[in-house]
Amino acid sequence: MAIAGVDNEAGAPLLSKTVDGSVDYRNEPAVRSSSGGWRSAGYIIGVEVAERFAYYGISSNLITYLTGPLGQSTAAAAANVNALYGTASLLPLLGAFVADSFLGRFRTIIAASALYVLGLGLLTLSAMIPSDCKVTTNPLTSCAPPSFQAITFFGALYLVALAQGGHKPCVQAFGADQFDEKDPEECKAKSSFFNWWYFGMCFGTLVTLWVLNYIQDNLSWALGFGIPCVAMVLALVIFLLGTSTYRFSIRRESRSAFARIGNVYVAAVKNWSVSASGVADAEERLGLISHTRSQPFNYLNKALVGTNGCSLDELEEAKSVLRLAPIWFTCLVYAVVFAQSPTFFTKQGATMERSITPSYKISPATLQSFISLSIVIFIPVYDRVLIPIARSFTHKPGGITMLQRIGTGIFLSFLAMVIAALVEMKRLKTAADYGLIDSPEVTVPMSVWWLVPQYVLFGISDVFAMVGLQEFFYDQVPSELRSVGLALYLSIFGIGSFLSSFMISVIDKATSRSGQASWFANNLNQAHLDYFYWLLACFSFVGLASYLYFSKAYVSKRLNTL
Repeated sequence: MAIAGVDNEAGAPLLSKTVDGSVDYRNEPAVRSSSGGWRSAGYIIGVEVAERFAYYGISSNLITYLTGPLGQSTAAAAANVNALYGTASLLPLLGAFVADSFLGRFRTIIAASALYVLGLGLLTLSAMIPSDCKVTTNPLTSCAPPSFQAITFFGALYLVALAQGGHKPCVQAFGADQFDEKDPEECKAKSSFFNWWYFGMCFGTLVTLWVLNYIQDNLSWALGFGIPCVAMVLALVIFLLGTSTYRFSIRRESRSAFARIGNVYVAAVKNWSVSASGVADAEERLGLISHTRSQPFNYLNKALVGTNGCSLDELEEAKSVLRLAPIWFTCLVYAVVFAQSPTFFTKQGATMERSITPSYKISPATLQSFISLSIVIFIPVYDRVLIPIARSFTHKPGGITMLQRIGTGIFLSFLAMVIAALVEMKRLKTAADYGLIDSPEVTVPMSVWWLVPQYVLFGISDVFAMVGLQEFFYDQVPSELRSVGLALYLSIFGIGSFLSSFMISVIDKATSRSGQASWFANNLNQAHLDYFYWLLACFSFVGLASYLYFSKAYVSKRLNTL
């Protein structure tokens, strides 16, 4: 094995021919020239394209299926969609734990993919069960599907959510592992990887929204669910084809990172009564006085006391996870806003004029494609134009810091909700002007293209906030916990979806008292989604202010990156 740190005749450091901390599929040191990099990342991005095609193939149009074949009300369907998104975004914590502590990322991806195929197969089977419920233009009609169909459908749906929980954090972390952060060129490439990873995600989603939603609305739900099942089989095949090119991270410690960090928290609790002088003695013995980065969360320093006290490295690992908490909490409002596009935005579009030609109407769920389309268009501009320009001024690998990028995305989501509220006010006014308040089955004479600006702003905000959060939570956790770091990022959107569902349930009950129409009435011409959007805009503004406050105080794991 070549020795890292050797200098050439000019005095410049030479990189090792092998990658420190990585092995290949034969468990031999990974050779830099024949493993990892964009070649391996290409396979992994291809897998993500297929997986997102499959996942959004069932989730993007889910509210239409719930209010149609399953006969649910608008509020109940929106709550169920949010519950699914929330569960699917929280389960990666379990998947990441299994991967980082037991199976490893590669094996977890394979197991999750097999489970994915099983869930999608059962979902297709449930859609083939005959039902008397149909998608109608009248939102006030409802019916109950066969109980076996509902049980099979929701069981399969949450089986897919469980599979995604193992697949999502591991595939992305495994892809980023293909780049050596100690190599300046590969470090830059890794920053670009997160951009192109999200590009691939959105490309798969874009195809789904234009192809599968049309099939589901106009041909067959069973076919519309069956195609994603085939896509996941292809994703598994693509992933296995790249095995010989992958780099696999080596676990450097005998104990898992979970055990080490957990030991710090337990020891700190056990030593809660230790005096300040005792803690100071332990700090001085270990040389912690010079560790200025350890000043936050000083109460954890009590874990250093005793014969079985933790090490300084373990203490720093535990603190690095806690430092993420304020950023995590202040991004929850962004996640609540993010949850609206597949629910109420879609139901709004269903009430508006959607004709493209006399014989063709665009599916309401297909409007979500403008989020993906704006991302697909903007990411190359951001990566190839804006970042190099910013890099020339800031001399940072990413052009701007990760925290700046996230804050920009949160601000754009605030603007999106303001625009959404204004457009909904216009839609309600148009319905009132044409006497359609009590006629929900009649199309409101207002073009669905009025909704496009809010979708586009959502997409551009995702390029900043979503990709920024992915890179931030991957970068700022210990290397052995990077699957967990990405799971923490996903959990923001899981909790955000549950918060959105909770808000909808509370507001629906509060505003439907005394015989008044709820803000989320099945008849959207009597509802007040505009009030809800204004409320979210206010929350978003408060969330942005909180985020700016805590991000200024954040101490980076790598001080030159934030």
